[in-house]
Amino acid sequence: MAQNNCHYNESMQFFYDKVGKRQNLTSTMLITVQVVGSTFCIFILVANSMVIAAVITNKRFHYPFYYLLANLASSDFLAGIAYVYLMFNTGDVSPTLTIREYFFRQGLLDVSLSASLANLLVIALERYISVMNWKVHSNLTKRRVTLLIVLVWSISIFMGAVPSMGWNCICSLDSCSKMAPIFSRSYLIFWSVSNLIIFVAMVAIYMRIYAYVKRKTTMLMSHTSSSLNRKRTPIKLIKTVMAVLGAFVVCWTPGLIVMLLDGLNCEDCYLQKLKSLMLLLAVANSVMNPCIYSYKDEEMWTTFKNLMRCIGNGTRRQRSTRANAKPLGSSQDTSTSPPASEERKSDDNASFDS
Repeated sequence: MAQNNCHYNESMQFFYDKVGKRQNLTSTMLITVQVVGSTFCIFILVANSMVIAAVITNKRFHYPFYYLLANLASSDFLAGIAYVYLMFNTGDVSPTLTIREYFFRQGLLDVSLSASLANLLVIALERYISVMNWKVHSNLTKRRVTLLIVLVWSISIFMGAVPSMGWNCICSLDSCSKMAPIFSRSYLIFWSVSNLIIFVAMVAIYMRIYAYVKRKTTMLMSHTSSSLNRKRTPIKLIKTVMAVLGAFVVCWTPGLIVMLLDGLNCEDCYLQKLKSLMLLLAVANSVMNPCIYSYKDEEMWTTFKNLMRCIGNGTRRQRSTRANAKPLGSSQDTSTSPPASEERKSDDNASFDS
């Protein structure tokens, strides 16, 4: 393709005009989306930060499964950042973006989705190894887990950068998609079909693992209750991961199907109207994951409460320290001020009473 047929110097307004009428949000709707979306995104950032902190601080979580779960929380954390960036660079702002800025906006979303999907696939393999050996945790070393995490992010960053590296329609306007005006329809087909295939594969893996664990647990019913409870631990972890996977599939499958329809150039699918709903489902997925971790894993919920308690105690201590360190004004009568030791005692007593 000749270079003079490319449009690298155009703004996004040029590409939006080429693909057809863009659905504009009213100012009221845009503000509502930004306020509600920002609230959800704050929850996503805080909750997933707590998941990562829980895995770091609690030694009971120092196993491959939980390291990979923390990495999944990291991808949700990145998704929260991507949603915030998207919300404040959408609506009337979208046509004013440069090509590079649009690639960056969409790339953040693609990297977070790829990282989540790759993490779930790696967790599936880790669970398969451990369950087939009938162990709660696999024998993966920290070095191998670290390499897996690096591999997950390397693949995710590469997948997010693919459109900006050439698989786009900047030089072939006839192949542009409607939902992402500078993305090639062939890329959307590849992206959606490959992700849907991975979805099906992971569901099949987890269904096989779950069936195996249930059958194994049934065979152990003749053992003592303590032994049975110990053997049931693997199925608890499997249920946690299956809940996370189920939420991921439910929230992302509609969006991937819409992307596939766009790639197939569906003219009567009202894709622009469905775009906002698909984004809402994606945000909901990142909100749900920390809730699933805490609901399905009692140890995780206990660690969350301990972290919140530590944060609360640290805030009270900081306020008390600042109050004690406040200097006396020149106009204050030092003779009427209580000694520093008495101030500390009163603060300690107040802290004890609280």
